[in-house]
Amino acid sequence: MGGVPRPARKVDDMPDVVNIAAAFESFAEPWQPRRLASVNDYDVKVVRLHGEFVWHSHPETDELFLVRSGHLVIQQRDADGARHDVELGPDDVYVVPRGVEHCPRADDEVLALLLEPRGTVNTGDAGGERTAALQELVVDE
Repeated sequence: MGGVPRPARKVDDMPDVVNIAAAFESFAEPWQPRRLASVNDYDVKVVRLHGEFVWHSHPETDELFLVRSGHLVIQQRDADGARHDVELGPDDVYVVPRGVEHCPRADDEVLALLLEPRGTVNTGDAGGERTAALQELVVDE
């Protein structure tokens, strides 16, 4: 773990506390992720999910899902086209491995947190109309 040490941060430069429940209350649109926080080169995102997303993969990175509420099915296809579905409920965590084609599906609304490297596009290599720019979270105080 070499590298150049970072200078210590001043207390005034420290980020504010963000409440996850308040973060989810600040927006209603599904499939429109908001940045909750950043950790080194990663974004912690909050997202509402409802319906079926698009089949896609992230060739360069894994993708972590943490379900806060609801029931999420992460449909996956391997290189041979075989399907493997993973079902997640509240407080379940799953990591989709780099390069695995997947399609999240939420028959009813799901609230989830995602952890991905900064700049990861929600539709991965698929692109299309569901591609959403990451929005900054705006929580009313």
